[in-house]
Amino acid sequence: MQVPLLNDRDIEFLLFKVFDTADVLCRERYSEHTHETISMTLQTARNVAEKYFLNHYAKGDAQEPVFDGQKVTTIPETKAAWEAFAEAGFFSATCDFGEGGMQLPYIVMRAANAYFYAANPGTAGYCLLCIASADLLETFGTAAQKSRYLPHMRSGRFTGTMALTEPAQGSSLRDISTKAKPFGDGTYRLFGQKMYISGGDHDLTENIIHMVLAKTECPETGKQGISLFICPKVQVNDDGTLGARNDVALAGLLHKMGFRNATSTVLNFGEQDGAVAYLLGELNQGLSHMFQMMNDARIAVGLFATASGYQGYNYSLQYAKQRRQGRNSGASKQPGGGTQVEIIEHADVRRMLLTQKAYVEASLAMTFYASVLFEDSQSAESSAEREAAAALLDLVTPVIKSWPSKYCLAANDLAIQVLGGAGYTRDHLVEQYYRDNRLNPIHEGTEGIQAIDLLGRKVGTDGGAVFARLLSAMGADIQRGLAGSATAAIAASLQEAANELRVVTEHLLEDMGRDREAVLANASVYLDFFGRIFAAWMWLKQALSAAACLNDSGTTQEHEEFYRGKLHAAMFYARWELPKFKREAELLTGRYDEPLAMNIEWF
Repeated sequence: MQVPLLNDRDIEFLLFKVFDTADVLCRERYSEHTHETISMTLQTARNVAEKYFLNHYAKGDAQEPVFDGQKVTTIPETKAAWEAFAEAGFFSATCDFGEGGMQLPYIVMRAANAYFYAANPGTAGYCLLCIASADLLETFGTAAQKSRYLPHMRSGRFTGTMALTEPAQGSSLRDISTKAKPFGDGTYRLFGQKMYISGGDHDLTENIIHMVLAKTECPETGKQGISLFICPKVQVNDDGTLGARNDVALAGLLHKMGFRNATSTVLNFGEQDGAVAYLLGELNQGLSHMFQMMNDARIAVGLFATASGYQGYNYSLQYAKQRRQGRNSGASKQPGGGTQVEIIEHADVRRMLLTQKAYVEASLAMTFYASVLFEDSQSAESSAEREAAAALLDLVTPVIKSWPSKYCLAANDLAIQVLGGAGYTRDHLVEQYYRDNRLNPIHEGTEGIQAIDLLGRKVGTDGGAVFARLLSAMGADIQRGLAGSATAAIAASLQEAANELRVVTEHLLEDMGRDREAVLANASVYLDFFGRIFAAWMWLKQALSAAACLNDSGTTQEHEEFYRGKLHAAMFYARWELPKFKREAELLTGRYDEPLAMNIEWF
């Protein structure tokens, strides 16, 4: 059974009704774009995704890449998808026209990526890493480095990776052991091992450009720090031709529960004389530089999770409209017991579908909101506006990474349940959506790491000023919602929750000064608490736009049903999901410490 990728109307609604992309197009950088050119770009993305990515989603899972000791082999469809993505110009889509790019707004590129992630997250992962690596090089590279590598990464001739994790160090990057030793000619030699490196080896391109974190020693002070390096799999000559093979060896492939079409690798750097590498950016500033790529990847992870959750929702919705089983409650009183009905007629199935809708459509709005903030941080008119947007994005990034990862996975679980026994078989894609999505709460920082980042660092930034601005923006929408008959109840629920978010946050920040460890022990509860309320705001934004559209005399019946569905889902979330914040607030302010106080010997 094939289902559509995402929902075109939902994408359009978020871009041009909920978030004002038309306003972005008025900025000088995007003056050559129109609503029509954006729609054509998204149509191209969907067409490429459907033709070249979706066609091997199940096959790539069943026939994962293999390593014969010499080379990695992927199924042919993966390379065809890579080439189609490159041919359509998506590797350089946000670059300047003068660089061969489309000068596309970031929020539009994010929407385009959603189609690729929905069609085949494993294959799309190679593309994401290449773009993010190229962006990192664009920001911190020298003119010579950019000239040597960027054209080939933007064209799709080379791919890129982020090589951070080590066997003994997962997210604790400050404790990595890979070393970079100066060679005396401006280059370095790397020695160490990295693992869980997505796209670390494959047969899609001629070369792979690794972005590697390694320990370095400051010549002046002798103190060790962490720096970022460019380390190509194959050296690149001045004229762009390939030179000697670098001392980077594939130790093996890791075999994952899901996401199988994307290679996950263990790489050895410096088995012989050392892997030739080039310092990217400033010495001992590797972590701060790499956070550009990591934070971009965190938003992308939220979108990956959303796309898999959305596809599970689409699949189970279509199945529920076709599968006949059981009868309506009053059917037993009819002669013969009545005919069987589609399972969507059963209230419990509609509850599961509505819960999925509430999770995935809030998550999609979250990722688009992040894209708006990123766009504003790059192209807003004033420096003050750009700085304010960047600060807000920094605050909400842990939430936008984590909330979709958790709740879109829960949506996939419900999708399996809607199909019943059929959902547990490989005859249907919902079990693969779940397996693929299970990675997202882990990579680019686990839930616990994002939680500590949010509570331990982000909400207290500038004395809580950035957090206060977020609440102010939320409050403005609440006031608009309270003034509308269709949105008043939704806004009132969010108002109560937002007030509690402020009170609880202030309480925890004050407590943290006295006992930081005890407060951060419950950081994951705070992350969920924050995310639940943030998602409610995303639903209020959609409800406000839907209500406005319903008042438009030109709204067709088909569009009217879409908008009424938005309002109903927003009310469902406000009544069924949002109130859970009260229990979370109780756990946080009560300082219940059972996890922290649990004696290790008691397990």
